[in-house]
Amino acid sequence: MSLGSTTQRAFCSKENELAAKKTTIRLFSWNVNGIRACGRKGFLDWLASAKPDILGLQETRALPEQLEEPLRQPDSYRVHFHPAEKKGYSGVALYTREEPQNVVLGGLEPKFDNEGRLIIADYGDFLFYTGYFPNGGNDLSRVPYKLEFSEAVLQHAEAQRKAGKSIVICGDVNTAHEEIDLANPKSNKKNTGFLPEERAWVSRFLDHGYVDIFRKLHPEEAGRYTWWSNRKGVRERNVGWRIDYFFISPDLEERVVAARIHADVMGSDHCPIELELKN
Repeated sequence: MSLGSTTQRAFCSKENELAAKKTTIRLFSWNVNGIRACGRKGFLDWLASAKPDILGLQETRALPEQLEEPLRQPDSYRVHFHPAEKKGYSGVALYTREEPQNVVLGGLEPKFDNEGRLIIADYGDFLFYTGYFPNGGNDLSRVPYKLEFSEAVLQHAEAQRKAGKSIVICGDVNTAHEEIDLANPKSNKKNTGFLPEERAWVSRFLDHGYVDIFRKLHPEEAGRYTWWSNRKGVRERNVGWRIDYFFISPDLEERVVAARIHADVMGSDHCPIELELKN
C-alpha cells in the first residue's frame, strides 16, 4: 500500500532537488515494535530530528488506515506500507524523501509475503531491502520458516546482483552472528537468535560477499547492541543483542561514510541503526 497526493508529490520533488545537492545519503532501519506505540513515545519527534533520507521500519503491527495522519503521511516523506494479513502482527514500512523508481511489497512467495516481511525499493544506483526476519519461537517451531525466509531473501538479492544491481539489506534479522554480538552468548546457545543453524545462515550470507558493515567498521567493539529485553533494568545494564543489520554488496563499500547504532534512542525495545553513504 502506498499513499500520496499532488501536494505531497510537489513537496517531494523539491525535496529531491535538495537531496541531489547533498554529499551523503543517510539510511536508517528501526524495529519499532508497533508503530502506534512508538508514535506515542516520540517517533515523529525523532523523525524530524534525525531526518533520514530513507527509513525502513519493521514490526509495524498496524494497517495504514489504523494510523493517524501524521504517522501515516509525515511531512517530507512518501510512505509505503506492507502489513501482514493477520492484524496486529509483523509488517514493514518504508519512509522515503526521494520516491524510488519502483517499490515491491514482498516479492517472495505468498507464505512470506502474507506476513508482511519485506519491501524492496529501487533507487537506481542500489536496491534497498527492509526486512523483518522471523523469530524462531520459544519452542523453536518457527526456525525452519525463518531459515526458508532468509534463504529466499538471499536468492532474490543474488538474482538482482547478477542483473547488475547494488544491494542494501537492512532490518531485524533476529540473529546475533558472533559471541561479540550479545551480552550472554553461553547461556543463549540453545535459544532462537543464537542457534548454530541461524548463525550459520548469516555466515552463508556473508560468504556470498555481502558485508555486515557495522562489524566491518567496528570489528572489536563489544557491547554495541540493538535490542534489549523489556525486563526491568536490562537495557540500563546493556544486557542486549545486536540483531539489526545493514548488509551491503561489496561494490558499495567505497561509498560508506559511517555505520552507527543509536542506542540512546528510546521508543521501542530496539534502537535505530544507520548507514551513511556518499551520494
